[in-house]
Amino acid sequence: DGKIYDAYVIYPRSHTNEANFVQYFVYQIMADILENKCGYKLCIYGRDIYPGEDTASAIEKRMQKSRRLIILLTHQLINCKEPAYDQHIALYNALIQNGTKVILLEMETIGTYEKLQESLRFIVKQQGTIKWKEQHTVHPQSSNSRFWKQVRYQMPLPLKSS
Repeated sequence: DGKIYDAYVIYPRSHTNEANFVQYFVYQIMADILENKCGYKLCIYGRDIYPGEDTASAIEKRMQKSRRLIILLTHQLINCKEPAYDQHIALYNALIQNGTKVILLEMETIGTYEKLQESLRFIVKQQGTIKWKEQHTVHPQSSNSRFWKQVRYQMPLPLKSS
């Protein structure tokens, strides 16, 4: 299908304690489980978009080459007045352009979704979210946990490297 990545990951990028955990989750836990243990290829901003690249076009190209979009829902992402560029493009691609499937990971209890932008609320209403409750368990890195099984169920079959 011409895709290079199984999923493009969208997460809040700032330097609060919450964002530090989310960054740790994306770079360490998620990358370890989905890439190392399950064989997926993720595109992660800050790791797979290189310094000197035109960020906007690099984001668009990487998303077009991804089979899924994973959005990490946090209070920071929801309360952000101006959503990140990749979030705009992702939602546009998912809802209007090519219908890329979105996987929503609720990283903390959001409660009501009324503060979410309308397009995200629409996706939540259509398919729901996968809730991260792993901080309460002993082994958050277990790829057999309910959370990771739900994520894998939403993912395409892993791309085989040629």
